[in-house]
Amino acid sequence: MTTVPLAELPGRPCPIAASLELVGERWALLVVREIVLGSTRFGDIVRGTGAPRDRIAARLKTLEAAGVIGRTAYQQRPERFDYHLTESGRDLVSVLDALLAWGDKHAVAPDDPRRLERYRRLTP
Repeated sequence: MTTVPLAELPGRPCPIAASLELVGERWALLVVREIVLGSTRFGDIVRGTGAPRDRIAARLKTLEAAGVIGRTAYQQRPERFDYHLTESGRDLVSVLDALLAWGDKHAVAPDDPRRLERYRRLTP
């Protein structure tokens, strides 16, 4: 699992800054969201995030190196994987739920035509 030395962070180093170094990029958290929602294969993760394939490939490698996700081969030729959250990744689910609540209240206009009446929390 990757950690971030606080001494290497610019500005006011703290655990928030260290966390953002590992998972603060937009696509990283959306990859975690997709895995939580049951999309465990590369193509499904790409579709669910709407991100370019190369970005998702890079985020999956970064998240695996950080110990947030793991992968299991389900096909040898060509090599393909199922992705799953590690304990570290599962600990991010409450963070995603907090972002969901904040975004529902502050980031999405009440009259947005694509707004759902109620978003499902990611934690059971």
